[in-house]
Amino acid sequence: MLICVTHRKLCREPFLTRLERIASQHPYCIVLREKDLSETEYEALARDCLAICRRYDVPLHVNTHIHIARRIGCGGIHLPFQLLMQHKEELADFPRIGVSLHAPEEAAQLAGTPATYVQAGHIFPTDCKAGVPPRGVSFLRQVCEATSLPVFGIGGITAERYPSVLQAGAAGACIMSGLMTCENVEETVSTFYKH
Repeated sequence: MLICVTHRKLCREPFLTRLERIASQHPYCIVLREKDLSETEYEALARDCLAICRRYDVPLHVNTHIHIARRIGCGGIHLPFQLLMQHKEELADFPRIGVSLHAPEEAAQLAGTPATYVQAGHIFPTDCKAGVPPRGVSFLRQVCEATSLPVFGIGGITAERYPSVLQAGAAGACIMSGLMTCENVEETVSTFYKH
């Protein structure tokens, strides 16, 4: 399974056109990252993205902005571990909650929280974390062993590396630049599923 994490500045075509192409491939969900936007800009973009995702019956996850997700009627959110733990008692209205974490010890604390999937990384070297050593497949395996939730690896995951992610026990992978920059979205997605 694949999760798309957005980074609109990497797109070579209009971002919403790219988002629609990705949604048409029915990923597990699309996480609208876009950390550089103001809340007003983010909300406007999230509304447009939610309309596209609903057409393809693909869950959109609002990143970090819990109140924006509620305001636009989006049932998915994606939170860093600390934010999830801070708000875990007040998220019952969200059927889908992703959490980013960076330690197996954090994964072990997710029992009893409303989290529905885990994003763990970064696994391989990636331009997004230039100069920061990757945590590797063994880290991913430790996270998978520490939680019963589906775990998705993130960071430098290509179709060639995808089998090692699955062998570590992950449910799938989060892809950002690979889906934002590729020439052909359909072909790129299909290469992951050939392995």
